[in-house]
Amino acid sequence: MKEKTPQSIEPNIADLANGWLKSHKLDYKLEQASLNSEIDKALDDYFSKNGGAGGNRPDAKLLLQDKSLDFYPILIEYKGYKDKLVKLDGDGQVENRTAKNEPHFKNINSYAVNGAVHYANAVLHHTSFTDIIAIGMTGYKDESGNIQYQIGVYYVSKSNFGVGQKVGEYSDFSFLKKENFDKFIEQVKTLSLTPDEIDKLKEQREREIDISLVKLNNDIYQNEKGLGENDRVYLVAAAIIATLGIPAKVSPFEKSDLKSSTEKGNTDGDIIVRKIKAFLSEKELPTEKKNLILRTLENTLTTENINKVENGESQLKRVFTKIVDDLGIYYKIGLTTDFTGKLFNEMYGWLGFSQDKLNDVVLTPSYVANLLVKLARVNKDSYVWDFATGSAGLLVAAMNEMLNDAKNNITSPEELTQKEIKIKAEQLLGLELLSSVYMLAILNMILMGDGSSNIINKDSIKDFDGNYGFGKTDSKFPADAFVLNPPYSANGNGMNFVEKALNMMNKGYAAIIIQNSAGSGKAKEYTTKILEKHTLLASIKMPVDIFIGKSSVQTNIYVFKVNEKHHKDDMVKFIDFSEDGYTRTSRKKSSNNLKDTNQAKERYEELVNLVRFGKSKLAIFTENEYHENTIDPKNGADWNQTAPIDTKPTLQDFKKTVSDYLAWEVTCILKQQNAADESLGK
Repeated sequence: MKEKTPQSIEPNIADLANGWLKSHKLDYKLEQASLNSEIDKALDDYFSKNGGAGGNRPDAKLLLQDKSLDFYPILIEYKGYKDKLVKLDGDGQVENRTAKNEPHFKNINSYAVNGAVHYANAVLHHTSFTDIIAIGMTGYKDESGNIQYQIGVYYVSKSNFGVGQKVGEYSDFSFLKKENFDKFIEQVKTLSLTPDEIDKLKEQREREIDISLVKLNNDIYQNEKGLGENDRVYLVAAAIIATLGIPAKVSPFEKSDLKSSTEKGNTDGDIIVRKIKAFLSEKELPTEKKNLILRTLENTLTTENINKVENGESQLKRVFTKIVDDLGIYYKIGLTTDFTGKLFNEMYGWLGFSQDKLNDVVLTPSYVANLLVKLARVNKDSYVWDFATGSAGLLVAAMNEMLNDAKNNITSPEELTQKEIKIKAEQLLGLELLSSVYMLAILNMILMGDGSSNIINKDSIKDFDGNYGFGKTDSKFPADAFVLNPPYSANGNGMNFVEKALNMMNKGYAAIIIQNSAGSGKAKEYTTKILEKHTLLASIKMPVDIFIGKSSVQTNIYVFKVNEKHHKDDMVKFIDFSEDGYTRTSRKKSSNNLKDTNQAKERYEELVNLVRFGKSKLAIFTENEYHENTIDPKNGADWNQTAPIDTKPTLQDFKKTVSDYLAWEVTCILKQQNAADESLGK
């Protein structure tokens, strides 16, 4: 006989838990009741637990305040079955996404904690709240008819990328009681992710960003006619700036603020422009830069076609809504990734640019950006510049390295805050000539915490004098770290940038990734001049497919010590890094085109140590990949050496050759013997 499916006791669980809330005199709201308009709207806007459009309704919700006067939304979901508290993935994280990085609706629907975490993400995505408590509770009746229940309490925030962390074990809801809430929040604040967990979550979120960008771009390309390539990029930039907001100063823009009016001065474009003005006026940017951003975005936002109203909605409102729905969560949780770089690569790459000069802009993958930053020995006190900054991916990587170093070495919170401000405002400088790319660099640095002050829209070869672009404009930028991925069509494959930058520095290190023909003769006029003043420390051969889908040129990383002439007896470290441990594919539909298949993280770490400390650090690599030798400073075309293959025969080789010969001779004699025997036998 088929076993009867147990009946859900959700009403009993809800009754028990809501009774606790009532007894603690907490102002809780049930499903249909309003908590606050911002949260209500967020729950309504977010995709539902079944994947439909909106209408999320937690079983109970509260808004509680701690002693610091910070508000915490509390979202509660009830279930009524024995094993329906939480579904975790293999890494112990709440499993709300499938292997394809799509929402896991079955889990979100069936498990109490997964449902509550889903609601919390709606609030994280669409409101100004960045810290939310998600509670799941389920239970069943035992043989005696008594209710047995379980509670799961999770913290969902910007700091854990919206995935959620378990706070502790609880047998009732008394931790929400006014007298206990501060202590509970203190416990929440002590939760922290390990570096490994942070890396895993970052990788997961980066994969999601890629998928969302492809989806968004496909959607705009197929369904929104009349928008040029640059328009798309500017619309995304405008949407992000408008919805970011500045705490206590500029309220984040809402989709509902767009009324699709035809009234002059009040179109959707006009409304977004006003919000961007408010945002920029709070950012202490030079007037010139503010005006450039406004002018650029205004050109796209105020065109007649995009503001034309059809069926009560403008194209601008439609596109704006798509951008916020698809991308809002990623810039909201403050990912330390080259967000606009990904955006740029997707938007430009997917369309397949035909303009050569833009094809020449190939952005550096984030793991290569981190490598360059480490090779240039960047730390909290570095002054880092980049002469062809693209979307500022290298500067974002440098900024993160500097901020982490500051965090690890400064114990005074006040001193740390001051240092963080100084890093962002004074210790980074980037130059970008293409105005559409320059816009992305500024946006990227604003998103990453505003190191945009000294991103300068100038030709670094012709127009840059080495001074700050903002603030101390009469002072030289005291650069001691240089990172670069130049446009390869520039003179000497881009070595002209290297020569100019290094000659403007007094000390420090430089790491550049460049077409390797620059080191084998194509940039001879620059390479020889560079060695008259600076030392080549290392030449690293990179995997040929590192810029997959964009370019398959062979690149090398060259590492320099600044302002110390290269002597003919200086040893250069030549490293073959063509096997870096990653497997790359360029499949459009793949959920992950970069896989660590052979100790990639460890290989990158070893590479940095080999360049800095030499062959004593060989572990994964061998002397087949690591080789030290001199170069001729007057040659300039001998920068790409490989480890020599030893061709001198050994005694063992000789013995093997003799034995192979004897074996061959014996075989021949036997064959002749057999032939003779056969002819005799006929």
